[in-house]
Amino acid sequence: MNIRCESPQDYLAIAEVNTLAFGQDNEAKLIAKIRCSDRYIPELSVVAEIDNFVVGHILFSYIDLVGQETLKVLGLAPLAIHPQFQNQGIGSALVKAGLAIAETKKAPLVIVLGHPHFYSRFGFQSSSVYEIESPFPVPEDVFMVKLLKSYQERYKGKVVYPSAFNEV
Repeated sequence: MNIRCESPQDYLAIAEVNTLAFGQDNEAKLIAKIRCSDRYIPELSVVAEIDNFVVGHILFSYIDLVGQETLKVLGLAPLAIHPQFQNQGIGSALVKAGLAIAETKKAPLVIVLGHPHFYSRFGFQSSSVYEIESPFPVPEDVFMVKLLKSYQERYKGKVVYPSAFNEV
């Protein structure tokens, strides 16, 4: 398996992987919108390929944490693995690779809305531990935060996603 940053030649394959993984094209449309925004970080759109075939994709982009001030943080969304390649460790490899790159971006933390059993393995905890509020009415344990090395003080507030996320 090869893990690398996406290139424009991967866009269709990434859209297909997301559509197949989620059973709809909302996430593929989200990725396209983020790419056209100031929230896109090219180095944090990462693919996994096997035999030159894109089988997985992860995207981290800037979102806002609004408290006493507005802070740019990273949102992890989406993570998709082609259905024929799920449960083989590809998602875990993408998360690890993405978090390693995220550390180099000097962001203080990463936010994810996802399965606690999966994401807790990478150090994600309920956002309520850090007094970070979800913008969505979701169970407390599925809205999670991972602190990165650049985290220096206690940031708290409400997460605000860019408008690109409105249709997901």
